[in-house]
Amino acid sequence: MRSRRIGQLLLIFAISLAGLGPMLRGVAPPAGAPERTEVYLTREVRHRLVMLPYYSISGWLEYRISGYDVVLMGYVVRPSLKSEAGNVVKGIEGVQKVTNNIKVLPLSPMDNRIRLAEYRAIYGFPSFEKYAIQAIGPIHIIVNNGHVTLEGVVDSQSDKDIANIRANSIAGVFSATNNLSVQSQGK
Repeated sequence: MRSRRIGQLLLIFAISLAGLGPMLRGVAPPAGAPERTEVYLTREVRHRLVMLPYYSISGWLEYRISGYDVVLMGYVVRPSLKSEAGNVVKGIEGVQKVTNNIKVLPLSPMDNRIRLAEYRAIYGFPSFEKYAIQAIGPIHIIVNNGHVTLEGVVDSQSDKDIANIRANSIAGVFSATNNLSVQSQGK
C-alpha cells in the first residue's frame, strides 16, 4: 500500500516537472504559455531577492519583467547588494537579460543616525510590534541625504498614517515621503 502511494506521488511529480521542463531549461515555452513563464519568473525573482543575505528594511528592491528580460530597481545601502541582486537574477533559468537600475545610497553618518531613529520610532511603536516580528519588516525605511521614503505594505490606512507621523517626527529629517500601500482587505 505504501509503495503504491509513493509510486502515485512520483508519477504526479514527474507529470508536473514535465510541464515545467521548458521553463526550467530556459527553452522558450510552447505557444500559449507565456503567462505561466511570467508567473514563474515573478515568483523566482521575488524569492531570490528576498533571500539575499544583506537585504533589510534599509533597502527597497523592485523589479519589472518583460518577457524574458528583468529590470531591477530600488535602493540599497551596500554596493555589494546591488551586484548580488543582479547576479542572482541572472542565474534564474529563462532570464535572458538583466538591467540593474538599483541605486546605491551614499554613505553618511547622518543618514545612518536617521535610519536608526526611524526604525525605533516606527517599529518601536506599540501597535507596530506585529510588523517588527517578521524577518524583513514590511515597512522599508529609505534615507537619502536626510530625505526619508517609506516603502512597503501595511494592514490599514491608520497604520499608514501613523507611520507617516512617526517618520516626520525625527529630528534632522528634511522630508518624509510615504509610499506605503494598504493591504487589500480581501486577503
